[in-house]
Amino acid sequence: MVPNTPRNNTTSDQRFVDTFRQSSPYIRAHSGKTFVITFGGEIIASNAFRHIIHDIALLNTLGIRLILVYGARPQIDERLALRGLTSRFHQQMRITDSVAIESVKDAVGYLRCQIEAMLSTGLPNSPMQGASIRVVGGNFVTAKPVGIHDGIDFHHTGAVRRIDSAAINRLLDDDCVVLMSPVGYSPTGEIFNMPAEDLATETAIALKADKLIYFDSSEGVVDEQGHLVAQLSAQQAAQLHETTSRYNPIIDASIMACRRGIERVHIISSQSDGTLLRELFTRDGCGTLIYADHYDIIRQANIDDVGGILNLIRPLEQSGVLVRRSREYLETEIEQFFVIERDGMVIGCAALYLYDDEAMAELACVVIHPQYRGSERGELLLAKIEERARSIGMQQVFVLTTQTAHWFQEQGFIAANSTQLPSQKQQLYNYQRNSKIFVKQL
Repeated sequence: MVPNTPRNNTTSDQRFVDTFRQSSPYIRAHSGKTFVITFGGEIIASNAFRHIIHDIALLNTLGIRLILVYGARPQIDERLALRGLTSRFHQQMRITDSVAIESVKDAVGYLRCQIEAMLSTGLPNSPMQGASIRVVGGNFVTAKPVGIHDGIDFHHTGAVRRIDSAAINRLLDDDCVVLMSPVGYSPTGEIFNMPAEDLATETAIALKADKLIYFDSSEGVVDEQGHLVAQLSAQQAAQLHETTSRYNPIIDASIMACRRGIERVHIISSQSDGTLLRELFTRDGCGTLIYADHYDIIRQANIDDVGGILNLIRPLEQSGVLVRRSREYLETEIEQFFVIERDGMVIGCAALYLYDDEAMAELACVVIHPQYRGSERGELLLAKIEERARSIGMQQVFVLTTQTAHWFQEQGFIAANSTQLPSQKQQLYNYQRNSKIFVKQL
């Protein structure tokens, strides 16, 4: 190769540049935030765990405050088997008697050393080069016995009584990664084994974490047809979970976390490489996001909502932001509208118009009440409408706007021109109004 000869950009080079640029808003948004990440013992034992450790190290480098909670179920089972003992469970929970607790201590201690060793790696020419991660564990969890249920004594199986959040926060402030084992301690000096999912949930609640992330052997939450559900509320997750035959403690823990103050819980696959990064730093993610229920309900509009929609859009029509719509027009088109209802009041609306021949849909009349802006209600309404458009075979959604271009760009819409609109819409385009056009792939 001739020195200083510029190399032509390949497709893969450009794809890297585009992806890196697109991730920058998420890098800024996540920096300084607190994430609780949990993974089971079966994941630690898999070949994929090495890549997960590399991605965790990257999050630490980006300034994200990390608490790692690990499980040890298969490793405990192995040690019990070596002692000639059988694992005993009741209602999905291990019965940890005085003999079993010894296997718990062996497995938990071994895994802690393994994880700390992997996070301490810093070989040149490796993803961990120069990471210099300080990993700290400790007796942050005060536990209590589960007790007796259905006449069965769970002995050393415990539940969280208290999380020392002040001590954990001090370590996070000092740029440490906090590693939490699935055990807790009582004031009397007893050791209690506990499910990692429960510990992670209680830790996230105590720390008021910004995100709780569960690695799972599945891709995330799936519907009755086996399709991945990208996002849903805690209430929707509970309803869906009731209809499926497969019990998943992670989904139960996620719902509980959302109901107790955690805004966003992510369930991602441990089987595919890079799922943690794709979920956090790409627009579409790759797992399931379960978000906290609000008092708001997003639903399809009905004729009784016309008055509420008119109250929302009239000020924007008068200022020229929206095209004027009469009550008669709204009554005729009401089936195209979705609304956000809060305590019986319409606080948001949007319409979806279909152009079936070109598999495109128009998003129109997106309005959130001024008192309720800035709380991601617009984003949730948009997600609901995009989900509806995808479900009926639309491939693109477009919007015409005069004053909210930046918001739509932040939601993944790309600037376009009138020739990219459906032919019927091109004929109706108002050049005098000169609205900007944005398109988003579904």
